[in-house]
Amino acid sequence: MMKKHRKPLTAAIVFLLTAGLLLSACTRSEESGGPAAGSSDKGGTQAEAGEQIKLRLTLWGAPNEIAVNKKVIARFEAEHPNVKVELQQIPTDYDTKLTTMVAGNDEPDVAMMESATIAFPLAEQGKFLNLQEFLDKDSEIKADTLVPNITYSSEPGNIIGIAPGPESFTLFYNEDVFKEAGLTPPPSKVSEAWTWEQFVDTAKKLTLDNKGRNADDPNFDPKNIKQYGVNPGNWWGAYSSFIFSNGGDFVSPDGKTFALNQPEAVEALQNIADLINKYHVAPSPLQAKNIPATNVALQTRKVAMVIDGQWNTSTLAESKVHFNVGVLPVMKKPATTVVCAMFSIFKSTKHPQESWELLKALIDPDASIEMLTYGTWMPSLKDWYTDDALLSKWAVNQPSRPSGYKDAVIDVVLNHSHATPTGYVKNFNKIMDIVNPAMDNVWLGKTTAKEAMDSIAAKAQAQVQGRRDVK
Repeated sequence: MMKKHRKPLTAAIVFLLTAGLLLSACTRSEESGGPAAGSSDKGGTQAEAGEQIKLRLTLWGAPNEIAVNKKVIARFEAEHPNVKVELQQIPTDYDTKLTTMVAGNDEPDVAMMESATIAFPLAEQGKFLNLQEFLDKDSEIKADTLVPNITYSSEPGNIIGIAPGPESFTLFYNEDVFKEAGLTPPPSKVSEAWTWEQFVDTAKKLTLDNKGRNADDPNFDPKNIKQYGVNPGNWWGAYSSFIFSNGGDFVSPDGKTFALNQPEAVEALQNIADLINKYHVAPSPLQAKNIPATNVALQTRKVAMVIDGQWNTSTLAESKVHFNVGVLPVMKKPATTVVCAMFSIFKSTKHPQESWELLKALIDPDASIEMLTYGTWMPSLKDWYTDDALLSKWAVNQPSRPSGYKDAVIDVVLNHSHATPTGYVKNFNKIMDIVNPAMDNVWLGKTTAKEAMDSIAAKAQAQVQGRRDVK
């Protein structure tokens, strides 16, 4: 899948980035015989007619994703016969290896980047072209033709990356479990979304101990649970949707204040913790270690519902489990967090226009139709969600797109999605390095969300550096 989670930058990576900046400053203009290639004068760097040029692309991905990207490249080369693309797949330690390349003045033309790790440190060093300038001039694609929340900006007006499509969070469930329990399944339409209380009530009825008693039964044994009502996940990607749903955020609107200790965020976090420790309908972090991946968990009935990324539709379809998707329960307003990798163009490219055309090819839904129908990816362009003919290519009559998918996923992405905090919260990883250990104690029931967030507020505040989406 395109989405990828990695550990925060290490000191070594930061050192290499700094070294790379110094080395680049010393050598780039000398090597190019003038101003840095890929400067704002894009016309002077565009390939002459008939010139044979070579672009280098770095990315990561599962084997089926790499296979699709190879087809994208072949199609691109056929349409641009004077351009050859060297695909450099980096399956492991991507950040470290790319950072070493940057430090060695060996940058690719186009690279897949992760917003939570090295993309923004590189952007702050001026490593990427501003893609807003290309969008403004392009006749085929504009900013408003893209799905919401799939562009990443270092500041308003400076887009450093565009994703090949969004990835959102939704509520997966085993249809057979609901049918056998005689319960109405989760609604797919936002207008019919469960309240949090309705969600909890249903999860209680679906949580069974080893004697078949549900969590509403006075004799229910919470120490011997064979089927949990829900696995909500306990990392920021999963719980952020509920923080946003409740009107909260990770930092204040002006970016000056740590906000996870504010009432809206605290209530959302406590609600999720209560699923574990108060209602016993969700596994604790320790118990979750014995819960398999989403597709297996639903297939084997370890859980009845799972809150997870839409990319799981591919493996769920392969598992032949009778699954469907419902809209996430609503606290105050519907919301889902969009997370996705991006493609960026390094400023050092000698061929910015051709690099832009390659980036466009990489995010073209038509070229990646196999991954769309498989279920791992979603399209980057709005009309693939609203035009019936285009929608039928990937989201209709597909095993990976069950009956609730259009309402619960597509409509929510278009109308109720929220940008990933890694994209707009500066210094996000450092803030979460402080938040995560405190939240571990909340999930374990050792403290309340308010106590935990208040206890680390001063330390977290010291790491707050602002927002990228405000001037």
